Amino acid sequence: MKWLILVLGIASNASASLLVKVAMTPPRKFPSLSDPFAAVTNWPFWLGLGLYGAAFLLYAAALARLPLNIAHPILTSGAIATVALVSLAILREPFHWTIGVGIIFIIVGVALIVSKVA
Repeated sequence: MKWLILVLGIASNASASLLVKVAMTPPRKFPSLSDPFAAVTNWPFWLGLGLYGAAFLLYAAALARLPLNIAHPILTSGAIATVALVSLAILREPFHWTIGVGIIFIIVGVALIVSKVA
């Protein structure tokens, strides 16, 4: 169950980041002096905000079941790697080979950090 909580936390955090990016991309509008109520209809923003809240609750649940030095590196690095891959697949953002190498370094680094603790 604790690993499922970590995976759900990563998915929630990465999804929230994707939705906030979508919410800030034209033609969507965010509040400005000329249109202060534009955020009311910006559903990706509100859904992203809700998913950030869910990610926080899942992080707290993971901390209740795992040591901080395991839960935090896995959740944060998992979200970083997932966002890099999702931004490529869904947003068609650039993906240089250095991003792939960075993701591999993240995975290896976290594995080294948690290897003697888990």
